[in-house]
Amino acid sequence: MRRDERILLEHGSGGLLSHELVAEVFLPAFRNKALESLDDGAIFEAKGLKLCFTTDSYVVDPIFFPGGDIGSLAVFGTVNDISVCGGRPLALSVGLIIEEGFPMEDLKRITSSMAQAAKQAGVSIVTGDTKVVAKGSADGLFINTAGLGIVRPGGDFSADHIQEGDVILVSGTIGDHGASILCKRRELGIRSEILSDSAPLNGLIDDLLDSGVEVHFMRDPTRGGLGGVLVEIAKQVEATFELQEASIPVRDEVKGLCELLGFDPLFLACEGRVVVFCHPRDVEKALKVMRGHEYGRGVVAIGVVSKVGRGRVILRSPFGGFREIDLPVGELVPRIC
Repeated sequence: MRRDERILLEHGSGGLLSHELVAEVFLPAFRNKALESLDDGAIFEAKGLKLCFTTDSYVVDPIFFPGGDIGSLAVFGTVNDISVCGGRPLALSVGLIIEEGFPMEDLKRITSSMAQAAKQAGVSIVTGDTKVVAKGSADGLFINTAGLGIVRPGGDFSADHIQEGDVILVSGTIGDHGASILCKRRELGIRSEILSDSAPLNGLIDDLLDSGVEVHFMRDPTRGGLGGVLVEIAKQVEATFELQEASIPVRDEVKGLCELLGFDPLFLACEGRVVVFCHPRDVEKALKVMRGHEYGRGVVAIGVVSKVGRGRVILRSPFGGFREIDLPVGELVPRIC
């Protein structure tokens, strides 16, 4: 059977098959100007207002993990998708698909977590929907969220604004969320309390943009991790991103887990990090501003944009060598968000 005859788990990984699914199935069917940018949210105008709209679904397993749960993850993920598009999040919707037999106490715990997360991010959950399906049909709980925000003046950060010479920043250590989920999978038997980085980024991004730093593009590296996001964007804008391997921040615990299991931390999901492309003259200012916020204290510059060799991500080692990275074909860690 050819791989394109059935949907595979890998189609939801954020890797190569995810990219092909969007490019070959969804984009041709739904093509329009707002969708074609393939950003985390759609920017459009309505009666003089510039709005940002996004939606996401969460199927994380386990639903409770060190540093968060499926509820707070859903709220923060939607807030972040609006924020990296230059929007100020205003309101969210929540759709719940609940499996028959799901513990009521767990549902109360998750809804309380969502309420606290919304308060922390400064947004309101204003509408929603609930469906209950037969036991064995939904694996506990799935959550869909949608978010609406107002785009700030000059807040269009689509990938085509990336320029040669731009410096690439990442706001903290990578792979923490993916590693946290891995450690809680019972079948792996790993004892570690690596915390997910799940967090709202709108305050950090507001501080950065309010400072006057010339930002050209932002993205939160969720499914597919930092590597997946950069490869996808490099191909989209036909540029080369040259990364310094020694500069990419990875916790020792995450490195050890990846070495044990044969994973690359570049492709493990983050849920509270932002990748920023900014003008080189503003790098030091951007670093200073971001380090002044609790969710940006670990920010570092990891690379630059070049037009030499289009559509590539090059990882340069401390010893002078380099390798090109590309989207993984298989599923690294299923059900991480």
